[in-house]
This record gives sequence, C-alpha cells and structure tokens, in this order.
Amino acid sequence: MGKKAAITIDRMVKEDLDQVLAIEVVSFTMPWSKNLFLSEFRNKPISLMLVALSGDEGRFVVGYIVCWVFVDELHILDLATMPQGRRRGIGRELVLAALRTGYEWGARKAFLEVRESNSAALELYRGLGFMQTQVREDYYELPVESAIVMTLPTEGLRRLLADSDNNPGDES
Repeated sequence: MGKKAAITIDRMVKEDLDQVLAIEVVSFTMPWSKNLFLSEFRNKPISLMLVALSGDEGRFVVGYIVCWVFVDELHILDLATMPQGRRRGIGRELVLAALRTGYEWGARKAFLEVRESNSAALELYRGLGFMQTQVREDYYELPVESAIVMTLPTEGLRRLLADSDNNPGDES
C-alpha cells in the first residue's frame, strides 16, 4: 500500500457532485448518473453518502461511498476513490466511517456486491472482515461478470468498530 492519505470524512453535499461524478466515470464501466446520485439525496431516511476530502482549503473530493441503512442492515452500493489516491487507505476509511454511522443508525450487519475481477476491492473487504457468502452470476454488464456478495456479520462489525476505535489510522 502507498503512503496513507491525510483525509477528512464528511457528509456528501450536492455541491460535491461534479467531483464525485468525475471519479465515478473513471472508476466504473457503467457509472451512476447525476440523477441517480440526486435521488439518493431525496432518500434521506435510508441513504448514507460520505466523501473523503483532502486539503485545507475548500472541498476537494478524493473518494466517496454511498450506502443504504435499512432496519439492521447496511448495504454498500457505491465506493470509489480518485485513481491517484488508490491503495492509500481512503477506501478503508470511507468504509469504516460508513459502518460506524450505519451502526449508530441501527445497522448490525453489512453486505455488498463486488465484481469478481476487482481484486483490490476484494482485498479491502476481506481485510475488514467481510466474507464471501454468495455469487450472483452475470450480475454486471459491460463486461458481463458475476458479483461476489460479501457480508460482515454482527460480531465482525462490532469487533471491527472496536478495533478501529482503539487503533485509529491502523492500516491492517
């Protein structure tokens, strides 16, 4: 992993969208549209949207995460960082912040889908304690690819949050 980035995690605001969309289009073959992000702002009861900010002046977005918190589950829907910021702990910090906030909102487990070829994401999630629980064949398009469903059960979530609270900045 490269040198850890100095970032601040904050709630995403509509003014962040141009920067978020710039990261989205270079990160995914089927990027979310501006309207899809805007719909998440209207879905406040369950939508959790965070950004990673870098720099002392202004809001310079270097990554973001979008999740739903529904009943006792947190579902990670979208996570990306700027290409030059990858493998520097930004994604990990975003996931931890989302899990922490989701836990405060009542989530006791988390899950997500990830492309089976996305080895960096699989490594990140496994390192956080997520386990593969299912494969969804031909889930993605462009290219057609299966999704690995990963779950972080209640005990894993509690342990991860306790460990991250005791070791802020730990990269393991």
